[in-house]
This record gives sequence, C-alpha cells and structure tokens, in this order.
Amino acid sequence: MGLETVIKDIMDAAQAEVTMINADADAEVSQILDEARQNAKSIMGDRLAKAEDDIARLRQQETSSANLEVKRAMLNARKEVLDKVYSNAEESIVSLPEAKQEELLKAIIEKNEANGSKIYSNKDSEELVRKLSSLEYAGNIDCIGGVVIENNDGTVRLDYTYDIILKNVNEQSLKQTSDILFG
Repeated sequence: MGLETVIKDIMDAAQAEVTMINADADAEVSQILDEARQNAKSIMGDRLAKAEDDIARLRQQETSSANLEVKRAMLNARKEVLDKVYSNAEESIVSLPEAKQEELLKAIIEKNEANGSKIYSNKDSEELVRKLSSLEYAGNIDCIGGVVIENNDGTVRLDYTYDIILKNVNEQSLKQTSDILFG
C-alpha cells in the first residue's frame, strides 16, 4: 500500500465524515426550522385569538356605551317634556279666571283659617285674600298663587301656595304622568 492509497483512504474517510456531518446539520437545521414554524404558527394563533377577543370586547364596550348614550338622551328628552308640562301647568294656574281664583282661595281659606292668625299671598291676590279672610294680612310672598297661613308666634306655618300644591301633585303623579306621556 502506497502513500497515495493511504491519503486517498484518509480523504475518503474525511469526505464521508463531512457528508455525515452535513447530513446531521441539515437534519438539525430542518428540525429547528420545523420547530420555529410550529412556534410561529402557535404564536400567530394565540395573537389572532387575542386580537379577536380584543375586537369583540371593544365592540361590546362601544355597543354598551352607545346604548347608554341613547338612554341618557331619551331621559333628557323626557325630562324636558315633563318640565314643559310642569311649566304649562304653572302658566295655566297663573292664568285661571278671576272667579276660579276666588273659588280656590275661598276654599283654602275657609278650610284652614282656624289654624292661624296671619295670612300671606302674592301681590296679585292680596286684595282678594284680604276680602276673603278675617286673618291679619301679613304681607306678600313670591308665589304663583295660594296663601300661607301662620300662627301668632310664627311656629306653625301652613303653606297652601299653588307652587307647593303643584309640586306635591307633580311628585305624587310623576310616574303616572310619565306613563301617559311615554307609554
């Protein structure tokens, strides 16, 4: 066996080892690439699922917010209508005919005069109240109508102003009024 044969055997063995190392490296690279692709798919799937969840959550929040805004607008509109109804009721009371004003004041005064010694009314009703009541006229008050009757030392004050009567009626019948107006 000559030197060339030995060199050729060494070269063949080295080439075989290089081929085997390359094959192992290729296999390892292929395995790493497969794992990387699987990881990428998994990450992409997780992120896609999270993005879909985020979109669904945001859509739900936007829908809830829009519904709340609509309800708020409806409540504000209803409040405006109820306020307008209240204002119209006040205007109707103020513009009652004189005969009706006298009838109402007479009924209030006759029923409650015995509970006090002083009486108050607005400026427009002063003359009528003085005519209808035997109580001491104590002065004018700011109201749309009606009277306030007070005892001698001012410890008992009965408020029969139309403002208070309307306010009480409004509070007691607010639901009924709302049902009639808005169904």
